[in-house]
Amino acid sequence: MKKTALLSFLFAYSISLAAQGLNVMTFNIRLNIASDSLNAWPYRKDKVASQILFHEIHLLGVQEALHNQITDLKQRLTQFKYVGVGRDDGKEKGEYSAIFYDTARLQLLQTKTFWLSETPEVPGSKSWDAAITRIVTWAKFKDRKTKRIFFAFNTHFDHIGQVARRESAKIILKSVKDIAGDTPVVFTGDFNARPSDEPVMIIMDKNDPLHLTDSKDVSNKLHYGPTGTFNGFQAKEIHNDPIDYIFLKGKWKVLTHATISEAWGGRYASDHFSVMARIRL
Repeated sequence: MKKTALLSFLFAYSISLAAQGLNVMTFNIRLNIASDSLNAWPYRKDKVASQILFHEIHLLGVQEALHNQITDLKQRLTQFKYVGVGRDDGKEKGEYSAIFYDTARLQLLQTKTFWLSETPEVPGSKSWDAAITRIVTWAKFKDRKTKRIFFAFNTHFDHIGQVARRESAKIILKSVKDIAGDTPVVFTGDFNARPSDEPVMIIMDKNDPLHLTDSKDVSNKLHYGPTGTFNGFQAKEIHNDPIDYIFLKGKWKVLTHATISEAWGGRYASDHFSVMARIRL
């Protein structure tokens, strides 16, 4: 009887731990632009929202989101709130790298946005060879279920400037240390770089004590879905390497990792696939 009771306890405990998993997603939702025709945002907004809701996401980093897209998502994700600002003026102008969070699961403690430039506190600033203004939004959360504290960061690196991407990688590593200290971190984003490219190599350099870890590399289960994350609204992903990542710092356990590539009548929710991971401290 004692052995049976112990096995029952262990089974119940494992179920309890699994239930505490935090579902994280990074999703470049493609800005709202009429020239996308049937792939334009009005035809995709319900697809994006339904994907987030179906996979029961608790923490979502979005990229390329204009203010009207943020509003559309907020209307559909009724249990969510968001933090973030437009990159052009620090208010509502330009693309957001916003963080949406499930208010039933996460309590917001603090948030701020900084610019990936030599003057990070100046709204709309850019530096080096960057083609476009780029930002990082971060938030400090308390997990209502586990009572643990962690930080979430979200960004979108420049698509042109090689120097800008390199310097941005250095900035985020230093910023994670300065802002979060030794508190665990989830870092989502479109980094416009493959694993073999310099920015990602800097971010994941194990010789650097500030480095981050790709959640896919430490997942308990095999990665599910394509490895490439950019589809360009084509029939399949453009290449086999990702440019969208969920990086981690701290004692996270990654239960599952996936690239979500659903299509509706041959059309995608975005020109990027979303990436999700189920993680637990």
